[in-house]
Amino acid sequence: MTEVGKGTDRVTFSRGYGVCIMGIDGTWRRDCLLNAISDTEAVLTVEGSIQGLNLKEFFLLLSSTGLAYRRCELVRVNGTEMDVQFLKAKSRKKKLGGPSNKEAQARAGGMVG
Repeated sequence: MTEVGKGTDRVTFSRGYGVCIMGIDGTWRRDCLLNAISDTEAVLTVEGSIQGLNLKEFFLLLSSTGLAYRRCELVRVNGTEMDVQFLKAKSRKKKLGGPSNKEAQARAGGMVG
């Protein structure tokens, strides 16, 4: 996954950490074990078949509630083990903590004159 001397810190789990992968559209989900993770990539062991799944882009769900996740793409498959790369988030127009859409519309409506 990472080359020697590349400088990416990786955390390895000796027994694996239970996670899930899920399709971007939410139509499929597979249980996995997270074997290793870094800022940019991860190594997973998939439980069940991945045949026929669209692995071009999917979510790695790090919590059971789905509140902690990363968007991924497949790098390599070797049997049940797969290497994934994290995709960068696209820039958002709305900043977190900013006014809601309704508040922004109300302000804009009040300024017309």
